[in-house]
Amino acid sequence: MLQSNKNIKAAEDPHIFKEVREFLKLLNAGNGKPIEQLSVAEARKVLVDAQNSADVDYSGIEETQRSIMQNGETVNIHIIKPIGSKPGAPVFVYVHGGGWVLGDYPTHRRLVRDLVIGSGAVAVFPDYTPSPEARFPVAIDQIYATVKWVAEHGDEIGVDGSNLAVAGNSVGGNMTAAVALMAKEKKGPAIKLQVLLWPVTDANFETGSYIDFAEERFLTKNMMRWFWDNYLPDTNARNNMYASPLQATAAQLQGLPPALIQTAENDVLRDEGEAYARKLNEAGVEVTLTRHAGLIHDYGLLNPLAHIPSVQTALLHAAASIRKALGQ
Repeated sequence: MLQSNKNIKAAEDPHIFKEVREFLKLLNAGNGKPIEQLSVAEARKVLVDAQNSADVDYSGIEETQRSIMQNGETVNIHIIKPIGSKPGAPVFVYVHGGGWVLGDYPTHRRLVRDLVIGSGAVAVFPDYTPSPEARFPVAIDQIYATVKWVAEHGDEIGVDGSNLAVAGNSVGGNMTAAVALMAKEKKGPAIKLQVLLWPVTDANFETGSYIDFAEERFLTKNMMRWFWDNYLPDTNARNNMYASPLQATAAQLQGLPPALIQTAENDVLRDEGEAYARKLNEAGVEVTLTRHAGLIHDYGLLNPLAHIPSVQTALLHAAASIRKALGQ
């Protein structure tokens, strides 16, 4: 039995797989400031540089862009199809992570590509306005508008908008959960599956995983506080279920689409993701929860970790869940 990993240096923590420890050693060896002490522009570049530091596979997809208008929102979307995709293909809207502040399509391109190839479905990726340029709930409204547009106008991009899933990582998982709640409240569109990859579900920084993994494991407690402060500075408003889905009542959760939730063993967000899965289950929602041992936050996003077998297996599971839900 391994001892508790509380307060163990990441480089020495046997709970973290060796390849991941090597990545963290490089990450933590730099003399640079932590993300939360950088300017927004500098912070965004850190993720870009990390993603560009590894060679990864982008083959097998066709990519286009267009602008859509829905619910008074104008949103740029990326459309990612498996090569040879036929009209009427199933579709999922993918919501990117990065703490509401970082990230975009280029930083998430490989992850989206892996899900598209594995599922056989088309991905629609909205360029929501990040924080602090826009704050809660602007991005959620843009994402909901995208989901509604795909449901109503899917034929314009060669997909069946009635055969629809939603997915996202980290804060993208948070906003994916929020959009599923919003679609229930607004009585549509119909969503067949919500895929929440290592999601933010609450603004509580005192969970066991926040205490155990506060430092040195890529996403830190201080970084997450900074992300929340950029997205929703009013701490009292963070209890809104669209900001913190874990705060939703059982009645608000009842009738939500089936969910796949993945968490990482060594992630500050682990406990809140798992708590949301349990709360969905108690509310009668079909839910699959998997905790991925040896891994850290954003394991499926980080290109330097994309070669690790357990990372590839986790993404294959997510893609297979989309394929199954959409009847592929």
